[in-house]
Amino acid sequence: MSTPARKHRKQVHLAVQLPAIHNVTVWSDPRSRSQIAFESFAALARTAERGLFDFFFLAEGLRLREHKGELYEHDVAGRPENLTVLAALAAVTDRLGLAATVNATFNEPYDVARRIASLDHLSGGRAAWNVVTSFDAFTGENFRRGGFLAEADRYTRAAEFLDVTRRLWDSWADDDVRPDPERGHFVRADAGRFAHTGPHFDVSGRFTTPRPPQGHPVVIQAGESDAGREFAAADADVIFSKHNRLDVARAFYADVKRRLAAYGRTHDELKILPTATAVVADTDAEAAAYADEITRAQVGPETAIAHLEAVWGRDLSAYDPDGPLPDVDPDPDALVLRGHSIFRTGRAETARRWRALAEERDLSIRELVIEVHGGQNFVGSPRTVADALDHFVQTDGADGFILVPHLTPHGLDDFVDRVVPLLQEKGVFRTAYTGTTLRDHLGLGPAPTRRQEGAAS
Repeated sequence: MSTPARKHRKQVHLAVQLPAIHNVTVWSDPRSRSQIAFESFAALARTAERGLFDFFFLAEGLRLREHKGELYEHDVAGRPENLTVLAALAAVTDRLGLAATVNATFNEPYDVARRIASLDHLSGGRAAWNVVTSFDAFTGENFRRGGFLAEADRYTRAAEFLDVTRRLWDSWADDDVRPDPERGHFVRADAGRFAHTGPHFDVSGRFTTPRPPQGHPVVIQAGESDAGREFAAADADVIFSKHNRLDVARAFYADVKRRLAAYGRTHDELKILPTATAVVADTDAEAAAYADEITRAQVGPETAIAHLEAVWGRDLSAYDPDGPLPDVDPDPDALVLRGHSIFRTGRAETARRWRALAEERDLSIRELVIEVHGGQNFVGSPRTVADALDHFVQTDGADGFILVPHLTPHGLDDFVDRVVPLLQEKGVFRTAYTGTTLRDHLGLGPAPTRRQEGAAS
């Protein structure tokens, strides 16, 4: 009697984000190191590469946040520019992918295409671009253009921005660099020629940078709205998701994956990677205690009040963070935290849900904020964490995770040393890099080439 065939086990994809611009980083911890020095970036990247991760990711904030008109310093404030850091990391890593957030609202396709292509060349095909948009005039003030772009147009501009960028990458063929000293020719005569006319961009000329090693560097997208999901299904290689609760994550995963067919894409052409945290200790009980310590450091009393004020639109500094929620109603039209997208819409409904949860669970202000924004995702012994990660992926909650350690730069060490070997033992994680490019690591096919119409061969 033959045994039934074993179901194919999905491979777990792992990436790491150096914590930034949020309260995830416990920068006050004495073990934390510089948030600016290159060695902090390099140390975390080397650990991720030792752990055979797909890529290292840097988020971005284009304006320092303000709370009640003052600089908001509970989060990390101030970081070097992403692509500059990643270009330096390309020199101290060999296989690790290098992913940067670059804004599509306050940049131009030609410049971004050149910078991403340059990183891809310098790293030997390891570059990725997280395409984001900005909604607010507050951020726009840094660019002297304010709120020039209606929010409804953010994704149409971003989609066209990405299309123009890919046309620029495709304006060179793979063999357009043809050094011929005898004839005095270095490149094909028509290399780099491009032209595009659309609602947001009307550009033409000659692109200076040869086609990137990956053809198209990996494109990451983080939108959660219906328009964002559609944009990702049409154009992204990876979704940077916030859904790390299994039931919600499965619904998100199924919804986005089903959209792919409309664009002629297969299930595996888009990877969904939620952000997540992992707390590892010798036993589950020790890990739970450590996780609670981390969470309370991330959501201190001042942070708890600031988050509540962001939703309520009021000065609540007189309230005890370990006491009950305020008895005053929110002011839905007031904005006390600027430069942060999480509390900008639906605040009246958010306040209603928060109050109901606090009453139901008898939660203090700080306990409530920890409940809705804090907490660690994967907590336990190395075996417990490995089993939970694997279960999440095998049951279609995700294709993997972007881990966000709370300490810079050594917060990933325990995971790499103690959890990765167990995932390898399960047969769901690589034991060596089998390719050289980020597209290889992610299991993506070669990038399509869309040459300019009429370009010389």
